[in-house]
Amino acid sequence: MATAALSHRTVQFIVSPNQSPHHHHRRSPPLISYPFSASISVSPKSSISAHPRKPSPRRRASLIAFSGNDGGSVGGGGDGGGGGDGGGGGGDGGDGDAGERNRAESIMALAEAGRSLDSIPKDLAAAIEAGRIPGSIVRRFFEIEKSPFLNWLLKFGGFKERLLADDLFLTKVGIECGVGIFTKTAAELEKRRENFTKELDFVLADVVMAIIADFMLVWLPAPTVSLRAPLAVNVTGLSKFFYGCPDNAFQVALAGTSYSFLQRIGAIGRNGAKLFVVGTGASLVGTGVTNLLITARKAIDKSFAGEAEDVPILSTSAAYGVYMSVSSNLRYQVVAGVIEQRILEPLLHEQKLLLSAICFAVRTGNTFLGSLMWVDYARWIGIQKIRE
Repeated sequence: MATAALSHRTVQFIVSPNQSPHHHHRRSPPLISYPFSASISVSPKSSISAHPRKPSPRRRASLIAFSGNDGGSVGGGGDGGGGGDGGGGGGDGGDGDAGERNRAESIMALAEAGRSLDSIPKDLAAAIEAGRIPGSIVRRFFEIEKSPFLNWLLKFGGFKERLLADDLFLTKVGIECGVGIFTKTAAELEKRRENFTKELDFVLADVVMAIIADFMLVWLPAPTVSLRAPLAVNVTGLSKFFYGCPDNAFQVALAGTSYSFLQRIGAIGRNGAKLFVVGTGASLVGTGVTNLLITARKAIDKSFAGEAEDVPILSTSAAYGVYMSVSSNLRYQVVAGVIEQRILEPLLHEQKLLLSAICFAVRTGNTFLGSLMWVDYARWIGIQKIRE
């Protein structure tokens, strides 16, 4: 017999069939006291095995129950998983069992890996104890930490939350930043055509500030697994509201978690405000560098002085901030939360290479579309003009 010690008390995993679905009086299970420990029996080769009896036709799927030393038990439905809902939240349907089910799955995942709560990050352990994450997230954490580089990134809370929600997050960052410079330049060439060389200063400004912003465009709208500590009791107002908002307005909620329509709208507003700051800052850097290059070229090439003019820094920066907070924000929220997480991931979950290729195509197209829209927008509001 092998034991996976999680803390100081011992509980057993017992697989047993549920009561008949026609039984209307179900006892509400008491909560587990933490810290505690879990021990399971495994085969001599240290592989975990569970052999539930085949339920009778009148019985439903089995449940996992924790039997403690004091004779108490905690149970959760065994037919639930770590997925979210399809429309607006990851709630448990109001039966109150999702948190217990998540905790049961997570403790089982820890036991399978021979790990304890003390051996994992504190925020992840707290989420397990609170029943906020299912076992699938715990197993993904163990898979990710096998890579030395990814294990290092897990030390940073933002990366940890995003990698646990999407194991292809870094791939998408690479796609966005890698193809950004090429798609931005191609879009500029498509829009400006014969004026491309005459408007090279505009092109350079657009490409520089776009590359700076590309990383944040992947980072901010990316779905996450929230591991944040609970808010203080006295916190109210906007802080409390935005704390409950998802990072992506369309992301799938984990079991036991739900987002209201207003909270999802809040996610768009919060990311929009952040992207306005990012866009404005990126543009200040981009246009500042561009003006320095123009000035240097004027000093070297006198004939260029009549063709080039300084890019308006403040108006361009403010305009780019607005563009990112509205157009980029909405497009990337849809790409990450709808196209990738809700459509592509369920269909191609076991085919990571194909999934990565399709994500590459989708994000490349989105980046190219964004570049076209920016040129039209900049000309429409008058910060860039067509040169004859």
